[in-house]
Amino acid sequence: MSYTIVIPARYASTRLPGKPLLDIAGKPMIQRVYEQAQKTQAQTVVVATDDERIQQCVLDFGGKVCLTAESHESGTERLAEVVSVLNLSDEEVVVNIQGDEPLISPLIVDQVANLLLGDTQAQMATLGAPITEQASIMDPNVVKVVCNKKGQAIYFSRAPIPYSREGSWPLNDYLRHIGIYAYQAGFIRHYVTLTPSPLEMSEKLEQLRVLWHGYAINVAKALIEPGVGVDTVEDLEKVRKIILDNSESC
Repeated sequence: MSYTIVIPARYASTRLPGKPLLDIAGKPMIQRVYEQAQKTQAQTVVVATDDERIQQCVLDFGGKVCLTAESHESGTERLAEVVSVLNLSDEEVVVNIQGDEPLISPLIVDQVANLLLGDTQAQMATLGAPITEQASIMDPNVVKVVCNKKGQAIYFSRAPIPYSREGSWPLNDYLRHIGIYAYQAGFIRHYVTLTPSPLEMSEKLEQLRVLWHGYAINVAKALIEPGVGVDTVEDLEKVRKIILDNSESC
C-alpha cells in the first residue's frame, strides 16, 4: 500500500486558540496526530499549516511540514497546495486527517485509503458509523449519509435522512458521517476549480460540491469507532485522561 497523509493544522480556533500546540500528556497535539499517522501504511506523512509556530513545532519533533498560504478558504484548497508542492502524481491517493484527532485509529486511515486504491470509478472516499442514539438522528451537528447499493454516497445532510414518513426512526437505518477523506491527487487539483454548489452552501457541507458536479464518493462503515476529536476544553481533558490512562496501563 502506498499513499500520502496530509494533516491540515491551523493556529486560529474560536474555542481553543493554538489548538495544535496544546499539551497532551507531555506532547503537543499535532505530534500526537502525526505519530498516529506514522502507524499507518502511508509512505509519506506531512503537516500542512499557515503558521510558523506550528511549522517549528513539527520540525522540532522531526516531522515533515509544508508551510502554506494564509489565503485559503477551505482545507481542500490547502490540500491542493500541498499536492502541488510535493508534486504528487494524479493517481496518488491522499488521505486528509484533521490536526485535532490525536486518537485517530491507523486502522480506519488505512481503510479509507483502501477504498480508493485501484478504484477508477470514484474520486473520493470517506467513512461512516452507525448512529447509536436517537437524539443524534435529529441533531444538525451530526451529519448523516445515505448510499446506493454500490457503496457510493447519494447525499450528505444535517437533516434526518432517510426521512421516516411513518414517524419511526429505527437506528439501524442511519449512518453518521465520519470526517476523514481520501482523494485521488488529480481530483484534488480539479476540485478547487469547481464552483460551489447551492446544496453545499445550504448545508455547509463541502463534500456536496463533489456530488453536485457528478463525481462519486465511496463510503464504508468504519472498522472501529473513531477516537475523540478535540473541539472544546472538555474534549481536551477527556483525551488527556484517555492517553494518560493508557500509558499507565502499559
